[in-house]
Amino acid sequence: MQNKHNHLGAIPKVGIRPVIDARLGGIRESLEQTTMAMAERVANFLSNNLRNYNGSRVECVIADTTIGRVPEAQKCEEKFLREGVGLSITVTSCWCYGTETIDMNPTRPKAIWGFNGTERPGAVYLAAALAGHAQKGVPAFSIYGKEVQDGNDESIPEDVQKLLLQFTKAGLAVAMMNGKSYLSIGSVSMGIAGSIVNESFFQDYLGMRNEYVDMSEVNRRMQLGIFDPEEYEKALKWTKEHCKEGKNYNAKEIQKSRERMDEEWETVVKMTLISRDLMIGNPKLAALGFGEEALGHGAIAAGFQGQRQWNDYMPNGDFMEAILNSSFDWGGIRPPYMMATENDSLNGISMLFGYLLTNQAQMFSDVRTYWSPASVERVTGHELKGKAANGIIHLINSGSSTLDGTGQQEIDGKPAMKPFWEISETEAEKCLKATDWPPAMYEYFGGGGYSSHFVTKGEMPVTMCRINVIKGLGPVMQIVEGWTVDLPEEVHNTLDARTNPTWPTTWFAPKLNQDQAFKDVYSVMNNWGANHGAFSYGHFGDEIITLCSMLRIPVNMHNVEPERIFRPKDWASFGMNQEAADYRACKNYGPLY
Repeated sequence: MQNKHNHLGAIPKVGIRPVIDARLGGIRESLEQTTMAMAERVANFLSNNLRNYNGSRVECVIADTTIGRVPEAQKCEEKFLREGVGLSITVTSCWCYGTETIDMNPTRPKAIWGFNGTERPGAVYLAAALAGHAQKGVPAFSIYGKEVQDGNDESIPEDVQKLLLQFTKAGLAVAMMNGKSYLSIGSVSMGIAGSIVNESFFQDYLGMRNEYVDMSEVNRRMQLGIFDPEEYEKALKWTKEHCKEGKNYNAKEIQKSRERMDEEWETVVKMTLISRDLMIGNPKLAALGFGEEALGHGAIAAGFQGQRQWNDYMPNGDFMEAILNSSFDWGGIRPPYMMATENDSLNGISMLFGYLLTNQAQMFSDVRTYWSPASVERVTGHELKGKAANGIIHLINSGSSTLDGTGQQEIDGKPAMKPFWEISETEAEKCLKATDWPPAMYEYFGGGGYSSHFVTKGEMPVTMCRINVIKGLGPVMQIVEGWTVDLPEEVHNTLDARTNPTWPTTWFAPKLNQDQAFKDVYSVMNNWGANHGAFSYGHFGDEIITLCSMLRIPVNMHNVEPERIFRPKDWASFGMNQEAADYRACKNYGPLY
């Protein structure tokens, strides 16, 4: 396991702010130990239950003293800036001086846990402090347990635990993106709007910068040998042993020689090394005399244009994208790299959101086709049942989806996708064995290459999301929770062959409800805002909603139950309808940066 990977740089920490009633002469003295102990409990809880993308435990920083007045708040802020704190949680069990003690950093996600007890008015401070946040235009999240606790109760109630985890996951994602880069390798692919990189979105909403290289840079590095030759030999050997070539569906008269096919394998392996080095750098290149190239671009996510200027004459990027997006390669099990097909930067960021929230690899797919029960029965004679009974959506793309998406990993004996540090060598091997690599269809990819091909196992809960940019409105998020489903092999083969049998397929059944966009599966497909979507294991749409509220990105379509939604307390001031209030609040506060 490659725990040494820390390719995103310094990891932000969680700041814990114990605030207290400042009145000396009995009140403050009686609360010092209780308040600091509350902060320590929260810090221990988060560190014991959350991990960062590289497997390390989330680190918390507690203020040196309790915070009763402005000077103590200022000293806390100095420590947080020094220690690299990216989000803060204020805790208290008593009344405190509201606007004197709140976290005023405008871009740091922040929450307040006001202890629900009757001995001291922690809930009163919570209400007063949140009113101050709203009045000053610095949104904060409210954490308030449903049940009254005794003053000496040192437990963290289950509902408070859930909110602490949900807030912290989203806050760490915000802090992790800040200052990183999105790297465009190439430009716009076939007129796809998502690959028209919107710099104001990245800068204003995510705090990210944009980096660009032409695809000719990949060719230059191949021609000049600007990659680690020892790693290349290891990678090529691993690829030959673990990536079995699939069926060649091209007409015999246009199939290539074995020699040419082997050259394409060598090329796609080099492309994988080079694209990773472009993202994060590689100190080995400096030793080879390529000091500038060794630096990389500090990219937390990237996209490869491919079509058409590259793919028309060079092997496609499918192998490179699929391997980088997976949690394992020739070096062992490791964190995945976020690499978007066709340089769809908006889907790349959607993948990044899911990755930072779950620490799991992400699938990149076309939201290709809605299959109604009637259409499936007409074409195959098969009646859809179970979760698929209302129809299914065919998620399929030209090979870039993570191999984790095969569903060959397990949790409690059921198909799953897991953070890399939970994946066993056996599970990684099963993902590889479930995947073959057919030669690319030359009518699409004149330069050849190889596409990953697998079928995702059914019965996995998954969440799909996608950011779209609307002129005059800005970015909006779409979220669909649902399940992968299994089809009988002959049914799958019949439906799959109608699209492309060389690409990875996931059969997806959305969770339905009474909302207009989710009244049936057709409506989900019909309301989806673009040709791509990103998804991973689990139902985490509520966490995406929390993250979007921090960034001021409204959510225009989701099927998350209302009781799971957690946004800043300020959002309640913008109307009773949750989604309309979300739009108004995001517009009112504007992009985070």
